[in-house]
Amino acid sequence: MESTAARLRKPPAGAARRPLYYGWVNVGVAALAMVATLPGRTQGLGLITEPLLGDLRIGRVEFAQINLWATLLGALFGLGVGRLLDRWGSRAVLTAVVVALGLTVLLMSGARGVVWLCVLVTLTRGFGQSALSVVSITLVGQWFKRRLSKAMGWYTVAMTVGFMAAFPAVGAAVQGAGWRAAWAGIGVALLVGVAPLSWLLARRGPESVGLLMDGRGEADEADEAEEAATAAGGYTLRRALSTQAFWVFALASSVYGLIASGIGLFNQSILAERGFGAEVYHYTLAVTAMTALGGNFLGGWLAGRWSLGRLMAASMLLLTGALVVLPSVRTGAHVAAWAVAMGLVGGVVMVVFFTFWGLAFGRAHLGKIQGAAQTLTVLASAVGPLLLASCVELTGSYAAMFYVLSAVVAALGLWAWFAPAPAQE
Repeated sequence: MESTAARLRKPPAGAARRPLYYGWVNVGVAALAMVATLPGRTQGLGLITEPLLGDLRIGRVEFAQINLWATLLGALFGLGVGRLLDRWGSRAVLTAVVVALGLTVLLMSGARGVVWLCVLVTLTRGFGQSALSVVSITLVGQWFKRRLSKAMGWYTVAMTVGFMAAFPAVGAAVQGAGWRAAWAGIGVALLVGVAPLSWLLARRGPESVGLLMDGRGEADEADEAEEAATAAGGYTLRRALSTQAFWVFALASSVYGLIASGIGLFNQSILAERGFGAEVYHYTLAVTAMTALGGNFLGGWLAGRWSLGRLMAASMLLLTGALVVLPSVRTGAHVAAWAVAMGLVGGVVMVVFFTFWGLAFGRAHLGKIQGAAQTLTVLASAVGPLLLASCVELTGSYAAMFYVLSAVVAALGLWAWFAPAPAQE
């Protein structure tokens, strides 16, 4: 009798062979979707913070409190969207979330009162930073199995390049036309650009479109057959939560996010404490962005050669060193070396975080599992700035918190090295 793999390799009757394996189209759509989260991210909101505060006459402390609660409440969207993904699939959910984010951003461009602003910032966090991020990551994980590390490597590179182009473009629009016009433009772009592309191009996995072969030989066809055949297998959320692997990867990624958000918000102040001016701060932003892209390539390459546990452990070790030395940097070279380390860590952790869940737990309940992990990272990113600000208020310096966090990161690195991988079904 004909084998299951052989049957899966056959295209549907009457179907034409296509020049491109469709999974790579999904990677491009997923990267575009992640870039579309910009108005719901701290960095994106930071582009309009100053003109928004002046326009609405809101104080910094009040706005910081709005942002904190919006981030915490918005994190809950990551849990709900995971269940929708597993039930309705990536295409419908991705399109719906993009439309919801676009409408929210459009409404926010006309906000006049503080209460209305609170609601809309919370929704941008929920639909953008939480829900759309989960959908974007899952879109790749639901398609690839054997080549997931390679796919996630290219996904992170495309996403990083997209953000590098989007941030200065939006910043220039804010400077030239004002924050309301820039925000309205983003909303329109989401509704008339990203949403239609999502509906036309996004697919849940190979089983949703038939097996699309690219004519590159039997090895690729075997990969595609396995990716289609394994689509229904995997851990439930409850079972994934019972493993050490879920918690060590979720907590390591979350603690990195906590540190990155805290340093990102107060980086200029941190460097000023060491005697450096604003020009050094801007220089570190450029260095970190470039080395993060290098970290994406490095992480994607190493993910196919090392276990993800050891790769996460190595990243945590480098992060531990960066935190320990930060309170002692004295020269521009020291700051540059620290920025390189932080960029590499961020790039590698990004690849590991995006790759791990599908490889470890399968795809049947991947949306719920990644939604739970994403929720933890969002919650941690909300707490990070508060921890650093509290440390400065209590001690007059950031140093004590960096030393405490370095110990936590080192412990997570050891745990990642020794934690057993989930049993494969």
